[in-house]
Amino acid sequence: MKKFLAILLALVMVFSFVACGGDENTDEGSDVQVKVGYIFIGPINDGGFTQAMYEGAVASKEHFAGKMDFIYRENVAEDTQEVKSTALNMIDEGCNVIIACSFGFGDAMNELSGEYPDITFLHFSGAMKNDTNFDNWFGSMEQARYLTGMAAASVTESNILGYVAAHPYTEVQIGINAFTLGAQAVNPDVEVKVVYINTWGDAELEKTGAEQLLDAGADVICYHADSTAAQLAAAERDAWAIGWNYPKNDAGDKYLTAAYWNPEVYFNYALQNIMDGTFVPESYYGTMADGLIAIDEVSEAVPVEVRNQINDIKQQMIDGTFEVFTGPIYYKDGTVLCEEGQTLDRAGIWSITNEIQGVSAI
Repeated sequence: MKKFLAILLALVMVFSFVACGGDENTDEGSDVQVKVGYIFIGPINDGGFTQAMYEGAVASKEHFAGKMDFIYRENVAEDTQEVKSTALNMIDEGCNVIIACSFGFGDAMNELSGEYPDITFLHFSGAMKNDTNFDNWFGSMEQARYLTGMAAASVTESNILGYVAAHPYTEVQIGINAFTLGAQAVNPDVEVKVVYINTWGDAELEKTGAEQLLDAGADVICYHADSTAAQLAAAERDAWAIGWNYPKNDAGDKYLTAAYWNPEVYFNYALQNIMDGTFVPESYYGTMADGLIAIDEVSEAVPVEVRNQINDIKQQMIDGTFEVFTGPIYYKDGTVLCEEGQTLDRAGIWSITNEIQGVSAI
């Protein structure tokens, strides 16, 4: 009986571990310099944000060829105590770097960074960091959003573009506004309608939000949420779809392109600095030039002249000669976001507090 109970307990522990995440630790040799614990908000096969982060971790491990190992936990809620417990378990498993891949994980990382000065904590989005072992990272996704807006505006017949948005928060509004500016550059008559679902990821709410936008006349659907449910809703109604976070086409012939992340660009950079002993928190901000920010191949449904314009502006972004937020730009209430001749710097972009003219929330 005791033997049976022991086997049963062992099985429960194994299945509990598999249910909450996995262990990519296959390099047991002495060459391993860093062991990373990745904390993910969603499942690693979501076709969106978490899958992009996970595949970035895999690519980073391949890049370092035996010098880096990682474990991960998926489906971790944005609850400070749950995130802290997850990170502490990873530290107990030998991780000396924790990478928390969601905005709502920041408070937990901030607290732990003071309690564990020998561990490096890297957090996606937000503004929290310290001077020693805690940094945040993000990127100029407004660049890719602008380009996808150009693609959207070139195919619309209703002149209404739909945008399923997570939260009325600066990060999201930057993307909405950049998308709108790109669309207006191609078709000044377009209107962008937004539905906020008030969560980073809920496939049912994402699909419902997309359907609401389609009912309001949108014939192109874009989104800032973690799954591809909005793409599926668009395809079901024979509307165009633009992806987000990860270059996954779930809309078939109605897929136009996607704005997405290459997170291994940052992972490789930060982990190399940690290995070299040169890591300093800097609030890393990647761009199209360094490859963190990307746009998927643009569908041939987009007119060739617009595809050429997209490629030209993309190259200008890489060269540093095109800035998305260059005035005059006005908020939808008529107040000035950006004066004529003014270009917003990073601080100015991250001071955005509303949608611009041409956008309406429904």
